[in-house]
Amino acid sequence: MDSIKGNENLITELKSIELELKKRLVYKYRWGTKQNNACDRQTNFIYDVFYFDELLKEINKRFSGQTTQRNIANYALNRWYNFWSAYAVEKIFCSLPGVIPAKDSKDRLVDFSISGIKFDHKTSIYPKNFTEKITEARANPSGLISWLYKHQSREKRLHTMNRLFIVLYSDDGAHWKLKSEIFWLKKIIEDYVAAFNTSNLKQFNFEKTRTTLSDIIWAVR
Repeated sequence: MDSIKGNENLITELKSIELELKKRLVYKYRWGTKQNNACDRQTNFIYDVFYFDELLKEINKRFSGQTTQRNIANYALNRWYNFWSAYAVEKIFCSLPGVIPAKDSKDRLVDFSISGIKFDHKTSIYPKNFTEKITEARANPSGLISWLYKHQSREKRLHTMNRLFIVLYSDDGAHWKLKSEIFWLKKIIEDYVAAFNTSNLKQFNFEKTRTTLSDIIWAVR
């Protein structure tokens, strides 16, 4: 009974998250600047705001009248959107058999372990600056994985520990909108974990003293 109740609670929570995330889709997806520690500090309130309407009010209260209002507002919108999508994805992973949540929920290097292997997870849109077409990347994902480690991790995000990438691709080019499709992602994640095999992980030597394990979970629509 406890497991049934727990699953019902998860479904309810995921429905709420998807509903709020989709309210973000009517606004254009712009950063205005590269992600950086200074802007992160200004927008760390996004972790404490769940409802999108409350987010808009908080952004207006904090940044109204500033010369950089538009840029920092876009930055906050995107961080909020990415955080709550990632939160839902982590919840999905940790609800599945064989997946163990990290002991320290604030550990930025580890979200969970699968078959005893610790992973950070990252949901990423297919990068426009990556030179290969998606058909090539899907056939040989190691090149894209290396590119993502090199170009996505900056400042406090920088690390070369094990990571699972969920890479989003939409034929219409609006890859970012797929972060709001929580139940669609849920099915993709469930299928990946059910078929998980350590021998399919890609190995990298970003550091001489350690082998990094990684993989891409493709979410293509």
